Amino acid sequence: MSLKLWYDRDGFDWTDALPLGNGRLGAMVFGGPRKEQIQLNEDTHWTGRPYSAANRGAAAHLPELRRMLFEGRWAEAERFADAHMMARPRFQCSYQPSGSVYIEGRHQPDPGSYRRELDLETAIATVDYVHHGIRYRREALSSPVDNVIAVRMWTEGGEGFDSDIFYAAELPGLPGIDGAAGEILWQGRNRGEYGVPGGLSLAARIKVEAEGGRVEAHDFGLRLSDVRAFTLWIDYGTSFRRHDDTGGDPLAETRDRIGRAAAKGWDRVRADHVDGHRRLFGRLSAEFGAARDDLPTDQRIARPDKTDDPGLAALYLQFGRYLMVSASRPGSQPANLQGIWNKEIQPPWGSKYTININTEMNYWLADPANLAECAEPLIRMVEDLAETGQEMAREHYGAAGWVAHHNTDLWRACGPIDGADPGLWPMGGIWLTNQLWDHCLYQGCPEALVARLRPVIEGAVRFALDFLAEHPQSGLLVTVPTNSPENIHPGGGNLSAGCAMDDQLLRDLFDALEGAGGDAALCARARTARARLAPDRIGAQGQLQEWHEDWDAGVREPDHRHVSHLYACYPSLQISPRETPELAQAVATSLAMRGDDATGWGIGWRICLWARLAEGERAWEVLNKQLLPDRTYRNLFDAHPPFQIDGNFGGAAGILEMLVSSRPGCAVLLPALPRAMAARGSVSGLRLRGGIEMDLSWAEGRVLRAAFRAGRDCALDVIIDGATRHLQLPAGTEVAVEGAGQGLVTA
Repeated sequence: MSLKLWYDRDGFDWTDALPLGNGRLGAMVFGGPRKEQIQLNEDTHWTGRPYSAANRGAAAHLPELRRMLFEGRWAEAERFADAHMMARPRFQCSYQPSGSVYIEGRHQPDPGSYRRELDLETAIATVDYVHHGIRYRREALSSPVDNVIAVRMWTEGGEGFDSDIFYAAELPGLPGIDGAAGEILWQGRNRGEYGVPGGLSLAARIKVEAEGGRVEAHDFGLRLSDVRAFTLWIDYGTSFRRHDDTGGDPLAETRDRIGRAAAKGWDRVRADHVDGHRRLFGRLSAEFGAARDDLPTDQRIARPDKTDDPGLAALYLQFGRYLMVSASRPGSQPANLQGIWNKEIQPPWGSKYTININTEMNYWLADPANLAECAEPLIRMVEDLAETGQEMAREHYGAAGWVAHHNTDLWRACGPIDGADPGLWPMGGIWLTNQLWDHCLYQGCPEALVARLRPVIEGAVRFALDFLAEHPQSGLLVTVPTNSPENIHPGGGNLSAGCAMDDQLLRDLFDALEGAGGDAALCARARTARARLAPDRIGAQGQLQEWHEDWDAGVREPDHRHVSHLYACYPSLQISPRETPELAQAVATSLAMRGDDATGWGIGWRICLWARLAEGERAWEVLNKQLLPDRTYRNLFDAHPPFQIDGNFGGAAGILEMLVSSRPGCAVLLPALPRAMAARGSVSGLRLRGGIEMDLSWAEGRVLRAAFRAGRDCALDVIIDGATRHLQLPAGTEVAVEGAGQGLVTA
């Protein structure tokens, strides 16, 4: 199966362009032969500067707000919270585009000669065409090794050609052109937003190295005349160092990075880039049967039925892994709502970190897809929030520990924003903490990682214990104020006194504290509180209740995009068909009530849930829906719409969940394999919880062979077609299981 996205025409729209990224620097390559655009992003180019959003004194209003909610005065409580409990400012800063580099060649490809592609295995975007009988080729990459973007263009026979190179930015700045040095330098400042002034210095630097011909300044760029080939070195930097430090020097940093890369030269930079990319991307391979690689990628997406093209699902999985490697690497910022790719000065939802689902979904794929290092930026962000969130916990709730609500930004603001609906949800930091603990489970809980996460977990628990309040009617401990993310309940409001998701999140958090060996006294308090949380409840319609009250039948949006109350089934491990069949059936009923159509990321979550429920055909049906043009753009980006990257990551994670469902000590193989993928397939390098790597092959829906490798001595129950095999996995030794009639044998 080919791991290439390819097209027989250039990109007209931004969602036709092909993404490159090294974690810090992103590029969208349009592939134009007449005028190429390479649109840039740098992961620390945001609006604003370090700021506090604490609404000092908000905690004084908490008792009155709770009284209103306990009395069921929902609409009044929401108005009160909106007036007294929101962050200041009540909006956060936005991720920004970093300009574009243009290459004008004014070429018209000969008929049938044009092809552009993105090779996922090398992370190189290529444009190839014939113009007046001469073949031109252009390659572009964003190097994770040399930390620059590089572009090279040449002719097959070494014929001379002309090009103009220029840079354009969305912000005012100081452009400079040095024709003798072949360099374009732009300097600027970021903009302020929502009352937060700008505080970042910005610099874009482009250096051209030509073979033959001439390079000279021309208008606002560089003119290349009669060159045989040229290489562009592109960099962009800001003065950001961390959320409370903007003292960097982007002029010096861009100069030094480009200088080092240019000294190495294109061939070595390209080779090192490919090696650096493959070191992560090459860990997992997947084959799902027939693949229509003969068709351009946009045509494969346009086909209404993907049954004869299960290879597109494998490509989609690998594209998700490619995006993860490209958007989130050690030392970079975490993947935001659009990864690192954004063209808008005012992007949808600020292209921020939405932490009531979207940021967590971004990282569901990393561990099972064998990309554990890609979670490092998320860990660092949560560690930052554990600092900034202390002030918010104290000022808004009079609580210890730390809190984050439903959004954050580069500056790690963590207050309730937008409005009480949906912003007053103080569980975002807790969900992020649970996501990190699941990452730890995938790694087998190494002591160094456990020790690193322990203070983050303890801080989240301290907040939760202080925040929980006894419900005057039930006597249960509830989160109040809260909401079931973004859903309006039949009381006519969003705010509530407790909800199912919060209870589920807290159970996982308290369990994580125990697993991490937290402070003994704190663990005792958490155990007591856990016993007083509401259990998951099955409502009158057989559904898993979203709130403590049986309100699901009367909601304003029965097909709401969020399925927050199903967190316990996925990504959590609290509900599953094997361990809790009645609750799993209630999850299925809730999913059916919600419907399979949703936003792009909402569909991604539904794929994961149906797979976790072992409903392979339903999971495939929803995946097929996601792979249609209204939910997947021509470049395979997820369509919310507009583009949001979480749908890519969520959908890819759902595909892996079809192949194996794991929890520490147990793995169910092929739990949700659909007929379309059943004929023959394989995956190698997939990761299981417990620090285990697995290779798996199947035919006609039955396991042929499964091989397991563990980093430490451990045991694993392997379940195939309902039969269980107890395996001992010595560290560093492969143990294989093969299907043999009705039983299993160890190979």
